[in-house]
Amino acid sequence: MATSLQTSTPQTPSAPFQPKLLLRLGELLIWIFLVGMALIEFAPISWIFATSLRAPSESFNLPPDFWPTSFRWDNYLAVIQSPQINFLLFFWNSLKIALLATLAQLLTCSMAGFSFARLRYPGRDTLFFVFLSSLMVPATVIMIPTFILIRSINLLDSHWALILPATTSAFGVFLLRQAFMGLPSELTDAARIDGANYWRIYWQIALPLVGPALSALGIFTFLAAWNNFLGPVLYLRSWDNYTFPIAIVMLNGYMGSGNRAHVLAAVMISIFPVLLFFLLAQRFVIRGIAVTGLKG
Repeated sequence: MATSLQTSTPQTPSAPFQPKLLLRLGELLIWIFLVGMALIEFAPISWIFATSLRAPSESFNLPPDFWPTSFRWDNYLAVIQSPQINFLLFFWNSLKIALLATLAQLLTCSMAGFSFARLRYPGRDTLFFVFLSSLMVPATVIMIPTFILIRSINLLDSHWALILPATTSAFGVFLLRQAFMGLPSELTDAARIDGANYWRIYWQIALPLVGPALSALGIFTFLAAWNNFLGPVLYLRSWDNYTFPIAIVMLNGYMGSGNRAHVLAAVMISIFPVLLFFLLAQRFVIRGIAVTGLKG
């Protein structure tokens, strides 16, 4: 009896799934998207820088040039030596106000944040949520009461009128409270066992460990104080107390009749301090923002 050999038809294996290739493709698309968004964000700064180096007659060329067609660095020198403004004085006024407001806010917000995160006392959580509810109040609502208060204590036309309202913020307290809550409780317990009081725990143990959150808050505060224009307009009266944002408006002239290249050169000068500080501390900024989502 003859047996027939049945030959099975070989099946073609399906194409293997390649997750690594899809992952690489996804990363490439994300990278292209982020680069495109970065170019869009950088375009206005590029135009400001390019225009600050041109002649005033070339300020509004169409289509706009995002790369300098000429390099007239004397525009920057003209801003520094401008007879309209006392550049060094206005620059120093803004720097002094921004630094003092930043240091004060770092101190007050870190102390309040440590209190809400680590100390135990009746009504702590209720007080924190009441304090946090101030974030829902628009700044324009408290503008008139703040002006009346500043006037009643005779601080009009002084830099303290700009520094004192910026010495603390609900956002800063929230940011640092979350950072302190993210620290292991064993550190505080071990320090208490060793005899350290709460002030020493705050200053020597907890505060150095929340450096990223402090850096983030410091940059946000410095940027807000440096770019503050409405505050100086409301509170300052004398020439010697004016800040750098007011100097830029002075250079712009009535109805924008000023030298456009000089105005944009002043804008670029105002960008440099904040940009340099941010570039040095950007990794701490990113980590500091991430701290707020760890716990609490």
